[in-house]
Amino acid sequence: MAETNWAGNRTYRARIERVRSVEHLQEVVAAAPRVRALGSRHSFTDLTDITDADDGVLVSLVDLPTTVEVDPGTRTARVTGHAAYGDVATQLQRAGWALGNLASLPHISVAGAVATGTHGSGVENGSLATAVGSLDIVGPDGGLRTVSRGDADFDGSVVALGALGVVTAVTLDVEPTYDVRQDVYTGLSWEALAAELDAITGNTYSVSLFTRWGDAGIEQVWFKSRSREAPRELRGAMAATTAVHMLEGAAVEAVTEQGGIPGPWLDRLPHFRMEFTPSRGEELQSEYLLPREHALSAIERLRSLGPRLAAVLQVSELRTVAADHHWLSGAYGHDVLGVHFTWLRDEEQVYAVLPAIEEALLPLGARPHWGKCFVAGVRELDPLYPRMPDFRALRDRVDPDRVFGNAFLDRVIG
Repeated sequence: MAETNWAGNRTYRARIERVRSVEHLQEVVAAAPRVRALGSRHSFTDLTDITDADDGVLVSLVDLPTTVEVDPGTRTARVTGHAAYGDVATQLQRAGWALGNLASLPHISVAGAVATGTHGSGVENGSLATAVGSLDIVGPDGGLRTVSRGDADFDGSVVALGALGVVTAVTLDVEPTYDVRQDVYTGLSWEALAAELDAITGNTYSVSLFTRWGDAGIEQVWFKSRSREAPRELRGAMAATTAVHMLEGAAVEAVTEQGGIPGPWLDRLPHFRMEFTPSRGEELQSEYLLPREHALSAIERLRSLGPRLAAVLQVSELRTVAADHHWLSGAYGHDVLGVHFTWLRDEEQVYAVLPAIEEALLPLGARPHWGKCFVAGVRELDPLYPRMPDFRALRDRVDPDRVFGNAFLDRVIG
């Protein structure tokens, strides 16, 4: 039976090897001319696939145990790279520890999310990669190496798209467990957003704004607070009195608890519950991260595209991410606004509108999320990543024979 990615829009063509141990993984990598790692399969393109080599192999680490080893002295936890954030969070919570932030889906793997620059939200919160203290990586010869914060190669090795090897373990910064409350407001006008964008996105620890780019403005604002006090009220918006889902007609049982009831961090920071299919399942996604100072310009440009997007768009989400130092991160060197698109699963229509979105956003410095749908290639991307030449040099040194290469990396890295 053919195996696919999470969205079902890509069928993997290469052989899939489910490794039984790190040692088995090392053997597989050392013997194969081309290798890519499958994580939670939440990429929407050929990022993790091998389509140009019949003898390539896709390695899956799902049969390895999920381990979480906390070091209270250093406030770190060493976790297996293939583990889902939700499983890691559950083990941390049992031990009285927590992560500083989570993405909207707890289903994604730690290594895959970090490698693509995936993030949560919050004006002072960096991407998930900023919590990484070290990586254990199987290189092209099957050797196992560790890259740690402070090492010369570290900032180029965390958000690395799987181009430098297969990550088997990740050390993450942790902190004592804490509670979060989640409040939802509806009906925020475009005028109110433009007047108070910074205040709204900085209102609580994590903020998400949902829109379809029409006259309804921002239809929902999700506030996630580490304080037990309610967020500051929004001009003209109303507090939701019942649970809501950001996707029209979707089951509210799938979203994390709202209504301002405090609860453990892992049950509020994601949008979706671990035991449910995240979002809607049959969908495609895109996201662009642009310097926060251009946020209002980006919003105006996207509003003008609203009618073109309507036929294929389910919802858009706006989030903030703090700047970091990871060379290929969407937030490298800038505090950013992330503009996310949840599409219908219609590749023809999605890829028909992406050029217009990129024509509007890339001149503002927007960088596409590496794991989601976009059309920009090396020529368009190079000016957006000042450290891209350094990453290429690192890749040439670590993987000169392109054991971990594929068609996707050829298009976007060269």
